Amino acid sequence: MKSSAIASVTAYECLDSRGFPTVAATVTLQNGATGSAMVPSGASTGEYEALELRDGDSERYLGKGTLKAVENIKEKIAPVVAGHDALDQTALDRKLIDLDGTETKSRLGANAILGVSLAASHAAANYLNIPLFRYIGGANARELPVPLVNVINGGAHAANTLDFQEFMIVPHVSTTFFENIRCASEVFHALKKNLKKKGLSTGIGDEGGFAPDIASPTAALDALIESITDAGYEPGNHVSIALDVAASELYNDEKGKYVFKKSTKEEYTAADMVEMYAGWAKKYPLVSIEDGLDENDWDGWRLATEKIGANVQLVGDDLFVTNVKRLADGIDRGIANAILIKLNQIGTVTETLEAINLAHKNGYRSVMSHRSGETEDTSIADLAVAMGCGQIKTGSVCRSERTAKYNRLLWIETFLAGSSICENPFK
Repeated sequence: MKSSAIASVTAYECLDSRGFPTVAATVTLQNGATGSAMVPSGASTGEYEALELRDGDSERYLGKGTLKAVENIKEKIAPVVAGHDALDQTALDRKLIDLDGTETKSRLGANAILGVSLAASHAAANYLNIPLFRYIGGANARELPVPLVNVINGGAHAANTLDFQEFMIVPHVSTTFFENIRCASEVFHALKKNLKKKGLSTGIGDEGGFAPDIASPTAALDALIESITDAGYEPGNHVSIALDVAASELYNDEKGKYVFKKSTKEEYTAADMVEMYAGWAKKYPLVSIEDGLDENDWDGWRLATEKIGANVQLVGDDLFVTNVKRLADGIDRGIANAILIKLNQIGTVTETLEAINLAHKNGYRSVMSHRSGETEDTSIADLAVAMGCGQIKTGSVCRSERTAKYNRLLWIETFLAGSSICENPFK
């Protein structure tokens, strides 16, 4: 048996950044090399995501326990993958997919499967004594992503009156990640000062952004422009703006309209939403809109793509759920022009990489992403570099489960010792 073969797999229930349980797994190889991973969890989840297995026992963690997933790793997955060569990630992941045997990974749980898949990739990298980004991306992996930094939280991620989920700044002041993240931090602190000045809350939401009761999306956009300027940067030239609308949370199936239920209760058609975005794109340096329409509103997505897709990045999150089948459908229909990448939406490293490759092959951008329920695991930082995504979403420059990813990217840039690049994808 090869020394890179899997000797054992262990797992336990750990906590995510919202204080709910998730899954942690460790894979140990025959030569003693180990790899560990923690699986994130989403609050605003797409209808077509792979299943996150929860216990449903109201006596533990309000029914959100993950002991079943942990048991599935120990009792069902571990015996099957024992002896498998960890250096063959694709074959390992196919074995996990076949073992589950369902389209949504509902038998074993995507959280159980991903925990093992990701831990195995770490074990393989450690076996070769190279960083994860180098193991997955090869010797030429050197592109650091531009961060889409969530500085104002709303929607399902904050207890405030903002219907939209994320208002992000996109720093591209430099060709180094080091300087771009410094810029983001300075704008973040300028925003905090401005919110205080206006008598608004500087409490934070799930992803580390501020969660004030701002009157409207345009008021939030104006606050970002003011803070970018106050921090000494030029809106558009140095720092742009991105939105995650999470429109599936707004969509009312019965009415066939988007309802601003947290604020004004106003109702909008898809055409109204697209017209609103088009107006903002003219007024603000708005470069990216994620989930601007509902995950099933293909006609709305087509309209948005036709009207503003040439000038604005339109990112499918709930729309594509890191799934090659849904992405291929979107590509065939000419819908959107970018995909959000979330490991736990699909459940294995291999399927995640396949989604990125399909996107890039067809001229779609990819944005590596965290979840609102995160851990200190930094795998997505390595994956963003390995796959040349060029963009990453991992929250604000606040809360250590978010800054852990930024700090890992700073480490990678330092490791690359001047050979890295960090290019503005929107120029």
